[in-house]
Amino acid sequence: GSTVAGVFTLNAFCAAPVILAKQRVQGPVRYLLTNTGNANAGTGEPGLAAAERTCAKLAELTGVDASQVLPYSTGVIGEPLPVEKIEGALQAALDDLSVNNWEAAATGIMTTDTLPKGASRQFQHDGVTITITGISKGAGMIRPNMATMLGYIATDAKVSREVLQNLLLDGANKSFNRITIDGDTSTNDCCMLIATGQAALPEITSASGELFAKLKQAVFEVCMDVAQAIVRDGEGATKFVTVEVNGGGNHQECLDVGYTVAHSPLIKTALFASDPNWGRILAAVGRAGVPDLDVSKIDVFLGDVCIASRGARASTYTEAQGAAVMQQAEITIRIELGRGDCSETIWTTDLSHEYVKINAEYRT
Repeated sequence: GSTVAGVFTLNAFCAAPVILAKQRVQGPVRYLLTNTGNANAGTGEPGLAAAERTCAKLAELTGVDASQVLPYSTGVIGEPLPVEKIEGALQAALDDLSVNNWEAAATGIMTTDTLPKGASRQFQHDGVTITITGISKGAGMIRPNMATMLGYIATDAKVSREVLQNLLLDGANKSFNRITIDGDTSTNDCCMLIATGQAALPEITSASGELFAKLKQAVFEVCMDVAQAIVRDGEGATKFVTVEVNGGGNHQECLDVGYTVAHSPLIKTALFASDPNWGRILAAVGRAGVPDLDVSKIDVFLGDVCIASRGARASTYTEAQGAAVMQQAEITIRIELGRGDCSETIWTTDLSHEYVKINAEYRT
């Protein structure tokens, strides 16, 4: 009786399990099957057959149709999926199913993650408690576009598929699609939202009313928590960085500026070194591709410290002020464009020696 919605990577080399899951999420769904250590991406027709085979085996063990099993994979790209190993582990996984195994599931889907990621919210409506719980994995190859990122969120509310899909799209767009660690969009990104309908409340069939508003708020909070947890656990990350862009003429130019700053290796290494090299921020803003950008209107802040005003070094700024902000574990870079009323926020990390080490040694 569950309703399932999904958002998937836009990478053209999307993995075999993504292809299957996108096809099957339109119908009834009974099981989500996840493996780690192997992405089953870049594997062609054999990879698709392998994903279908693992789903068929789970369907055989549970008595459901294979089309009701959705596969997910994360790990090394381009290697054959170890089908026999996965098939051999399915019965034990089924035997261990429990409503109390959220943390175990979050741990089980980890790859280069250093800790499991999860969040939960509850709210009351007409004397009934509604719960929303989510888990995610990801630490590198993170710039979701719907890293390697997988997210699973479930609620006991009863929600129509159309409303659930739009709710997930909105929630993912404001959370998972606003994080970046290294700018790489994975072949395997997926985020799923499941509504089991077990709570004794009427079905939500429209994006209106008090019950929907409460559910939307809780889902958005869970999405934000588990998305930001991915950034906080970014490979080799020592700093959690918020990039705020305000005063844009439209949302896209705010995103262009935010991502250019968040992806700049020079800015990210300066963050790691706690070096307030504010010129790198100005350079990134200037090359973000915003048409007819008037730099004389731009102000830039590190935390609450104005480092650049009207396109030049702020008269009140001192290097000591910038250095003090850069020593912090959580840093906000705020850019005021002075072009309009639009704003966007991106969350990212610094770039450390450890990130290079982890990814240089990933397959060795």
